[in-house]
Amino acid sequence: MRYTSYAFQVPSEKVVRVITNTDAKNEADDQFAVVQALLSPKFDNVGMIAAHYGIGRDVDSMQKSFVELETIFSKMGFSTAGMLYHGAERPMKAKTEILNSEGSDLIIEEAMKDDSRPLFVLFLGPLTDLAAAYLAEPRIAGRLTAIWIGGGTYPNGGIEFNLGNDINAANVVFSSPIEVWQVPKNVYEMIPASLAELEVRVRPCGEIGKYLFDQLNEHAQEEIPRKSAFRTGESWVLGDNPAVGLILYEHRFEFDWISAPQIGTDMQYIHTGQNRPIRVYRRIDPRLILEDLYAKLALFSARFQEGL
Repeated sequence: MRYTSYAFQVPSEKVVRVITNTDAKNEADDQFAVVQALLSPKFDNVGMIAAHYGIGRDVDSMQKSFVELETIFSKMGFSTAGMLYHGAERPMKAKTEILNSEGSDLIIEEAMKDDSRPLFVLFLGPLTDLAAAYLAEPRIAGRLTAIWIGGGTYPNGGIEFNLGNDINAANVVFSSPIEVWQVPKNVYEMIPASLAELEVRVRPCGEIGKYLFDQLNEHAQEEIPRKSAFRTGESWVLGDNPAVGLILYEHRFEFDWISAPQIGTDMQYIHTGQNRPIRVYRRIDPRLILEDLYAKLALFSARFQEGL
C-alpha cells in the first residue's frame, strides 16, 4: 500500500518496503507514527502488525492494538485488506521460545522475497515478533533493517517501557546479526509537542486529524498519565515518530556504532563486546519529523475533501 497523492514524486529507486509493528493501544502516540507511515510516498507499506504491550494491564493487549489499527484505517478511509496482522499475544518466557504469529510470518515472508528494495521493520513497542521471526528463520538477518524505539540511555540502560515488555526478545535480537537502528529513551523523548500546537496543526485535518488529537487528549486526562511527573499537562512526546523520520532522513551524523549489549533483568546494559555493532542514535530532528507529519495530514485532508 503506497499513498502517492502529492505534487512531488519519489524516484522509484528510493522507495522502500516497510512493516510497522505497533502496540497501538498502549497510549496515544503510536497512532501518529502509524498515520505518518501510511501517508509517506517513500513507503510501500506491506503490513501493520499489532503488538502486545505486556499482559499486566490488559491480558488482551495485542488484540486491543489490532482493533486500534482497524480504527485508524477506518478514519482514513483505507482498506484493511491484506494490511493488518496479529502479533504475539505476550512476551517470551525464555530466549528460546518461538511465539509464532501472523506478524512473525509476515516478517519472514517479506524478508525472504526476491525484491531488491530495502525492507525496514519499525518496532514501536517490544521486539517479540522480530525475535520469533529470527528464531524461526535466521536467514532474515541479512535481509532487513529493524528500527526500534526502545531501551534506556547509553551506556548504562535502565528502566524503559518497550524494553521491559520483552527483555528476552531484545536479548535475542541484540545477539543476532540483524541490522538494528536503536532510538533509546533519551532520544525518542526529543520530540515533544504542545497540546495547543496539536490542536492547531492536527485536529483540523479531517476525521483522522480530529481522532488523533481527541484520543491523545482523552488519554492525557486518565488518572495514570495525569499524575505522572513526566506529563506537564500541556505537552506530549510523540516518541514513536522518529522510527518513520529516520527513513525519511537518515540523520547520517547523529548515531554511534556500539557493540550491542546484553540486557539484564533490571534492564541495565552489560557491555561484553561479544555482539555485533548496532546503530544507536544520539539525536533526531524534531522539526523535520513534526513538520512532515503536519504537512502530510493537511495535504491528505485537502485531497480527501476534493474527492468527496
